[in-house]
Amino acid sequence: MAGEGMIEGNSQGNDERGDLNGIESDSSERRSELRRTVINAIADTMDLYGATYSFGQLYGVMYFEDKPMTLEDMKTHMNMSKSNMSYAVRSLMESKMVTKLEEKQERKDLYVAETDFFLAFRNFFTMKLQREIDVMSHAIEDVIPELSDIILSIDTPDDERKICLQDLHKLKQALEYYTWLQQFVQQLDNGSFFNLPQIRKE
Repeated sequence: MAGEGMIEGNSQGNDERGDLNGIESDSSERRSELRRTVINAIADTMDLYGATYSFGQLYGVMYFEDKPMTLEDMKTHMNMSKSNMSYAVRSLMESKMVTKLEEKQERKDLYVAETDFFLAFRNFFTMKLQREIDVMSHAIEDVIPELSDIILSIDTPDDERKICLQDLHKLKQALEYYTWLQQFVQQLDNGSFFNLPQIRKE
């Protein structure tokens, strides 16, 4: 009788463990499905950051990882060649969505995704907008003095002077915009735009 009870108890324990394993398996599968929903959403919107859909999927995979990944790790999740994987990682690094760590794993480079969306937004748009400000402001400031000289020259025909005045007005308005944009970029950079405590630096 005692032996039978023990067997019966072990059988019941095995059944319970089997049920628990089934629950864990179901919850794990559901979690993977939920992650995939978010990963696909990230991929759908990554064109905003100059990345393709597949690059966005890679970022999404890295976003949910709790540890740095090598290129080989990424290949287990993505149907991409190693060369395409390297290009994808470089593209994400240029957008500051992914960072290469200084340490290595068995001589292999390690990469980690930026998971703070506030910081990712700040990093990307301050970089892109600052480039636009620098290039456009430099060009406009180079052009305005010579354009002004043409307007003031007594040799300039009236019709040409009128066109130059229109151009000058447009360019001065553009400079006002880039002055405002520079202030906006500074607010992004120091975190005040988000009305949050100062965002951590990279």
